[in-house]
Amino acid sequence: MLLGTLQISGEELREAEVKGICESLNDNSIRILSLRCCRIHDDDFKKLMESLKECESLAQLNLNLGVCNGKHRIKWLSEALVANKYLVSLFLHGTSLGDEGLECLMPALQTHPKLQSLDFGDCQLGDDGIRQLCTLLPSSEVRNGLIELTLSANSNVSPQGWTQLAIAIAANSQLRSLYLDYNNIGDYGAGVLSVALAASSTLERVDLEGCGVGEKGGEVFFAVIANYPTKIQELVLFENNVSAELIGQINDCLNHKSQESAEEQESPEKSQEENHTNDVAC
Repeated sequence: MLLGTLQISGEELREAEVKGICESLNDNSIRILSLRCCRIHDDDFKKLMESLKECESLAQLNLNLGVCNGKHRIKWLSEALVANKYLVSLFLHGTSLGDEGLECLMPALQTHPKLQSLDFGDCQLGDDGIRQLCTLLPSSEVRNGLIELTLSANSNVSPQGWTQLAIAIAANSQLRSLYLDYNNIGDYGAGVLSVALAASSTLERVDLEGCGVGEKGGEVFFAVIANYPTKIQELVLFENNVSAELIGQINDCLNHKSQESAEEQESPEKSQEENHTNDVAC
């Protein structure tokens, strides 16, 4: 059976429409459900969460921009996630979550066996919220580790919070994509995150657009990319105080390493000595 995709944005959902969505969830006929910025009555939202509990087909749920605002809705979502065993991606960007709301969700997130992509951008998180999310990065006996994490525009996070995140990534994370755009990171945060880039064996994409990073922070990133065998393929530094020249050098180095990696895959007979010589070409 071909699974469906349902995307609705900025509309008010009536009882009949919600009933139809619930039927699709109950019939296991929908793979992606996006209700971005939609207005839903509490009773109907609760019905959706009840249907989510038993749904085996839904892989991606998008409740961005306030759909899940309120402690009662966060509680219903948490209860649904405890029962659901199949969801892979959960997007709550622009939800008035805060550290307390995240704490309500954490028991469900920590035991969910398949969740690998989370968007908690603009969710009013602080350092305690970052600490909680760090526990989701490594794999455990009951679940896979996160491979994609979005934390854009959480301006309450301090340098201490970003340090906690960097340590968790460096330690035993499976993370591949990290989106931190429009946060207060600065050169100090760039320094600690550069350690995570150097240590991680999986991280491929990092978005730091508009994060207050200066030339010194950019230089640290360039040093890591040029001198360490990172997996990084894309580092976004636009709208920072980093010169266009330095951003160009970083991108050139990333492109050079990508080409080398492709050549190595095409020519596996290359000797280890040749690979080591190419390693420092940046």
